[in-house]
Amino acid sequence: MPSCFADRLGGIIELTATEIEALTRLEERERTLRRNAPLLRENDRLGELFVLRSGMMMSCAILDNGSRQILRFLFPGDIIGAAALAYRHAPETVVALSESVVSPFDRSLLTQLTTEHPRLAAAMLALDQIERVMLTDRLAGLGRTSAKARVASILLEVRDRTQHLSARGGDAAFVLGLTQEEIGDATGLTAVHVNRMMRQLEEEGLIGREGGRVTLTNEAALRRAANYVDRTAGLDLGWLPPSR
Repeated sequence: MPSCFADRLGGIIELTATEIEALTRLEERERTLRRNAPLLRENDRLGELFVLRSGMMMSCAILDNGSRQILRFLFPGDIIGAAALAYRHAPETVVALSESVVSPFDRSLLTQLTTEHPRLAAAMLALDQIERVMLTDRLAGLGRTSAKARVASILLEVRDRTQHLSARGGDAAFVLGLTQEEIGDATGLTAVHVNRMMRQLEEEGLIGREGGRVTLTNEAALRRAANYVDRTAGLDLGWLPPSR
């Protein structure tokens, strides 16, 4: 699709040509960021939102002791800076994990979009709730699951999102694109502990590794080990209004 956000939203509802055209207007401009370049810093003045068009990014909180907690990994089609809909200043930092391209757009465009296309507005609300539940799963995992489960969950999350983007669902191999330190910052573990858990998953026959690629050699067992729930399955969107 010409719009990465339309492709993302189209994963949960069938979009009309008019709706795709409306979403494409959010991505008329582009900005490129190198790896580790910040897109937003905490307390930056907000005004624009962004659609991630290519690459991988993260949102994170920088704590008083200088440590970093990764809150969410961001993939093409994700909206960045949605806090601008409620706040004047950014509550989090957003950084590129690879060379990335984003499309900035003014929040006033959302006023027009939601007024002219209420079905899209409702679908965006539903997508936001899916992402909220996924974040709740991550929070529960940090507090109540083992280190092995946390690392396994990250592997499954990255694989599931990148599989959707490549339209190669079911492929067991994928490029992880994360350092062990970054996985640690997302799971509350040290890089040394992450390395130990990756080796354990490999020794147990759940994954294989070669270079930067990971292969899920026993996906069912990995999902059980991670207590992983696919939050894009079992959706009930029958309440959405009809398209205009």
